[in-house]
Amino acid sequence: MAAETFAIDVPKDTLDDLHARLEKTRWPDGVTGARWDYGTNREYLEDLIAYWRDGFDWRAQEAALNGFAHYRAEVGGFGVHFIHEPGEGPEPMPIVLTHGWPDSFWRMHKIIPMLADPASHGGDPADSFSVVVPSLPGYGFSDKPDASGMDTARIAGLWHLLMTDVLGYTRFGAHGGDMGSAVTQDLALTYPDDLIGIHLTDLPFTNLMRSVPDEAGMADEERDYFAKGQQWNQEEGAYAILQATKPQTLAYGLNYSPAGLASWIIEKFHTWSDCNGDIESRFSKDELLTNITLYWVTETIGSSIRLYYEVGHADSPPDPTDRPDVPTAFAIFPKDIMPPPPTLAKRFFQVQRWTRMPRGGHFAALEEPELLVEDIRAFFRRFR
Repeated sequence: MAAETFAIDVPKDTLDDLHARLEKTRWPDGVTGARWDYGTNREYLEDLIAYWRDGFDWRAQEAALNGFAHYRAEVGGFGVHFIHEPGEGPEPMPIVLTHGWPDSFWRMHKIIPMLADPASHGGDPADSFSVVVPSLPGYGFSDKPDASGMDTARIAGLWHLLMTDVLGYTRFGAHGGDMGSAVTQDLALTYPDDLIGIHLTDLPFTNLMRSVPDEAGMADEERDYFAKGQQWNQEEGAYAILQATKPQTLAYGLNYSPAGLASWIIEKFHTWSDCNGDIESRFSKDELLTNITLYWVTETIGSSIRLYYEVGHADSPPDPTDRPDVPTAFAIFPKDIMPPPPTLAKRFFQVQRWTRMPRGGHFAALEEPELLVEDIRAFFRRFR
C-alpha cells in the first residue's frame, strides 16, 4: 500500500463549464427583508456568485493548496487522498485529523503548519506533530464509494491502515470534528492500543443514536441539552434527515447547479459559525469559495452527503455500552451546533481534559485555529 505523490490540477474545461453555469444562474423569488430566516439570503448569494464568476482566482487557491504535501494511496482496496506533513521538532508525534461535512481536508489548512512546525508559529518545537489529513471517502480527491457500507466504523479501519501500514506509525493521536468526531471515536473503540489519545470538538452524534440516558438518571444540564436538541432538530435538522434518507434525490440538483451547491453549503457556514449574522466576519469569499469549488470540481456533493445515509443505516452499529479505553479531550466552542455538557460526554469517553473556549463555532480549525492548536498541544504534551 505505497503512497504516491499527488498534485491538484483541475482541467480548464471544468472551470470553463463552471463559469458558463454561473452565467446562467436562474434565481428564485424570495420574501422581502427575510435575510437568512428562510434559508440562504439571496442578496448575499448573488454577491458571492458574482464574485465566483468574475473575481475568484481558483488557480491561486490551487497553488496554495499544492503547497502542502499531497498523496494518494490504495488503502484496503480504496483510493484515499491525504496530506502528510512531517513534523519539525525533536520527536514529532503522529496525528490524524479528520474533517466533516460540509467542509473538506481544507478545513485543516490553517492548523497543519502550526501543528507540524510550532517553532515557526510561536510555539515550542517539542510540541511538533507529523500531521496526516485524509479526505473522507466520497470527499475531495478520495475515491467515491460505489457500494453501501462506507460508514464511520469502516472509515476508521481505513485510517488505521493508512497510519500503520502505509505510513508506518505504530501509535498515533487523532483529532476530529463533525463526522470526523465519529470517525475518531470509532478509531479509539476499535484500535485502543494504537491510539495515544483523541481530541474532539464536539460529541459525536452517533452516540445519541446508540444510547440515550434514562431521564430519571440525567443531570439537569443533560435534560437541558436534550430539550434544546429537540428544538434544534425542529428548526435546523431538516438537512440531516434528507441527507440520511434520500441523498440521491438532493444530489441531482446540487451536482447540476453551482449556485444551488453554494447555497446548500454556505447556509451551514453562516448558521453554525460564531459570525453573529455576518458570515464574512469569519470567512472571506475566497475561503468559502475554495471549499465550495473543491466540491464542484470533484463532483462529490452526492457522495459526501451519502455518508449520512450510511451512518444511519449501518448494518452493525456499535454497542451502546462500548466506551473507548483511550484518553480523551474536548475543546468546546460556544457557537457550535449543540455544545454538550461534560456529564454527558463522560458517559461515552474517558474525559481527561475539558476546555470551554471563549469564542468560535462549528468550524473551529478555520474560525479559531490558534485556540484549537494550543488545546491540542496542551492535551498531547502529557503523552510525549
